[in-house]
Amino acid sequence: MDAIERIHTFDRFGSILGLERMNLLLERLGNPERDLKVIHVAGTNGKGSVCRYLYEALQENGYKVGLYTSPFIESFYERIQADGSFISKEELEQYTGIVVRNTSILVREGHDSPTEFEVVTAIAFLYFAAKKVDFVILEVGLGGTGDSTNVIEKPLASVITSISYDHMQQLGNTLEAIAGEKAGIIKQGVPVVSNVSQREAAAVIARTAYEKGCVLYDASKVKYRIAEQSAEGSCFDMQLYGTDYSGVEISMPGRHQIENAKTALIALEVLRKQGIINIKRDKLYEGMRKAKQPGRFEVYPGQPCIVLDGAHNEAGAETLKETMGACFPGRRILIVAGMLADKETDKIAGTLAEISKNFIAAEPDNPRKLPAEDLAELLSRCGGECAVAKDGQSAIQMAMEHEIEPEVILFAGSLYLIGEIRGRLNHV
Repeated sequence: MDAIERIHTFDRFGSILGLERMNLLLERLGNPERDLKVIHVAGTNGKGSVCRYLYEALQENGYKVGLYTSPFIESFYERIQADGSFISKEELEQYTGIVVRNTSILVREGHDSPTEFEVVTAIAFLYFAAKKVDFVILEVGLGGTGDSTNVIEKPLASVITSISYDHMQQLGNTLEAIAGEKAGIIKQGVPVVSNVSQREAAAVIARTAYEKGCVLYDASKVKYRIAEQSAEGSCFDMQLYGTDYSGVEISMPGRHQIENAKTALIALEVLRKQGIINIKRDKLYEGMRKAKQPGRFEVYPGQPCIVLDGAHNEAGAETLKETMGACFPGRRILIVAGMLADKETDKIAGTLAEISKNFIAAEPDNPRKLPAEDLAELLSRCGGECAVAKDGQSAIQMAMEHEIEPEVILFAGSLYLIGEIRGRLNHV
């Protein structure tokens, strides 16, 4: 059994929030997380992209940086990166062995087993400590308060990218409840960067920051001017607390990516003014331009043009609709959609049906998948004309041969579907 298979055996324990198991495991491992300088990033949407901007910008400035994100798109090794490279198979084997041996001891002592995400997080901490990285960009897995990454006691900054409805069964049914969970990453005296625009959610974050004695940098209040916007990315100008950021170029399209880039730049500016990092403007700009997040409005130019976007919740679907309208106005669009059954499938389907009425229903490679026939029925109720694909390969073939001769083929709805399609497109 290889490392990834051993890690997946912990999936049977499900996704259980809480820090007790994680703290016990890290104590046995010698608390590697305590030696790490962490920028902690939470949020419903956008956190992966914000992490990518931070990672690339700091690397470009000569820092050795670790990046921990989830889920992966094509390869499990994507989840743990350092210095521009994925963790290697040999390194994953090494640190998985250490973590699994220690989990076995804890279970023999009568403690609950860690979950899969907790095991992977512990592996990442060991790896980053061994690599002696200067900084770690740490993405929250689920929520904030009880997420296994929240064992970090004193991050350099706590970043909250957005609040919207997702994972309500774990996080709550109101924006205030969800914001309360995300605000759990806020620590005593640690600067907070928040880009939350909804008043009720923003109030929860502001109150938590005040109670913890934190300076709050409200990114939602920072204005910018868009100089250029296309399917290749954007260029924008803004002022940040007395520093001029003109002509910032990013390669991820959409207004939401300008918001994500702005959030990352504010976090970097806060750390720069505190003397924690030393960054050069040209290197910072180059890092921002280099940042690309697989499967997040990822464009493959050609005839037809192909777009991959893991719009897996209501807010993500709305953002996708806006970005498609801005980048591909008036084009013939065919959507290949696949969703997980535990998402707000009716709302996502309704929004996708505002982008196009032409669909192919597919299935993500995940036990929680919504059957393609059920999705087709849902999309039909939203006014769509929908064919059904057996698998990812047939979905691609059906899309390429579709009778409307699409100018744009959009694959959307689940990152698990996007991962499969991306793998097939990249390895044809």
